[in-house]
Amino acid sequence: MSTSTPHTLAMVSGGVATPSGFRAAGISAGIKASGKPDLALIVSDRPATAAAVFTTNKAQAAPVVVSREHLAASGGRARAVIVNSGCANACTGVDGVAVARGMAEETARLLGCPTNQVLVASTGVIGVNLNLDTIKAALPRAMQALASDQSAAVAQAIMTTDPFPKEAAIRVSIDGRDVAIGGTAKGSGMIEPIMATMLGFLTTDAEVPPAVLHRALREVVDNTFNAITVDGECSTNDCVMMLANGASGVTINEASYQTFAHALETVCLRLALGIVRGGEGATKLITITVTGSATAAEARTAAKAIANSPLVKTAVHGGDPNWGRLIAVAGRAGVEFELSRAAVAIGSIVLFKDGRPFDERAPEAAKYLRNDEINIAVDLGAGTASSTVWTCDLSAEYVRINAEYRT
Repeated sequence: MSTSTPHTLAMVSGGVATPSGFRAAGISAGIKASGKPDLALIVSDRPATAAAVFTTNKAQAAPVVVSREHLAASGGRARAVIVNSGCANACTGVDGVAVARGMAEETARLLGCPTNQVLVASTGVIGVNLNLDTIKAALPRAMQALASDQSAAVAQAIMTTDPFPKEAAIRVSIDGRDVAIGGTAKGSGMIEPIMATMLGFLTTDAEVPPAVLHRALREVVDNTFNAITVDGECSTNDCVMMLANGASGVTINEASYQTFAHALETVCLRLALGIVRGGEGATKLITITVTGSATAAEARTAAKAIANSPLVKTAVHGGDPNWGRLIAVAGRAGVEFELSRAAVAIGSIVLFKDGRPFDERAPEAAKYLRNDEINIAVDLGAGTASSTVWTCDLSAEYVRINAEYRT
């Protein structure tokens, strides 16, 4: 994928309802005991091309099962996405699947579209039954609330332990006409998507053929949502869904693909970094770049290993420039590694290189670690490939949140 930035690309305020022909709503249906918003709708005024990537976890939630079925049955077409928070509807057996199907059926009935053109997503506590009657009773209110200025309401309604909502939108000129891409995401803990608890929803008013949309989403997710981790935990519900309705009159083809894909990646990266910044108990955003790898895949493996190391994450949280932990993780990551040619830098401060430590630079590195955005670089000394992932620090607050999640 091209990494050059088109001069016609501009971030704008908004989210999933920013592209033409989309409306959104977020309301409180009564799923959450707190009364906070917990039901969201994203609707295209016309049938849209749809693509999605789903969790690789073998314990897949009911909405994942149903959405997969609907995408296959519709040939990659969709009119709407219905999302609830407060209950994951995961590990709930045939009853859970019936609820997910019922959510799609009732949404389709109110919209007047085929049931298989409705996608479903849920997030919250695993192993709790979701009350379909509660959702059915609230859906008419959600339909009435649908509007093109309600993107923020969706971002609020899909949150669980997220400390803040996450949305982004961009406009880009393609073939002399404006195309918009919007998105929202939720996720704070149980974050290592490896697909794709995180959910992401994307919309565009470009016309994108199914195969092209699927290709773009796969490529972009790999460089953004699949390159983040909070705690190395893959949820039962992870998914990223995208709808493209063609309302702009612009069709994406091979000539315009790179421009479109770059704009989509810009939106997704902003959302993905928002998830990491809002990681449960997080105080620091950490960018980890691994270089000198035999292959790009091995670089990603090593970077993820470093990002998921509790010892590394706690050291960063405490401001301890313990480069030995970084070397130790790189050496046990199961990838090609040459200690005599390896290097570690925290910020611009090289603490280990070519088998030699530079501990006299530790105070400077400790001072750098006081920042809330941290860059860590590790050279494996085994090749020329590289990879970058993003994570956060590990604090006592993360332990508190997850120790009390159900209680």
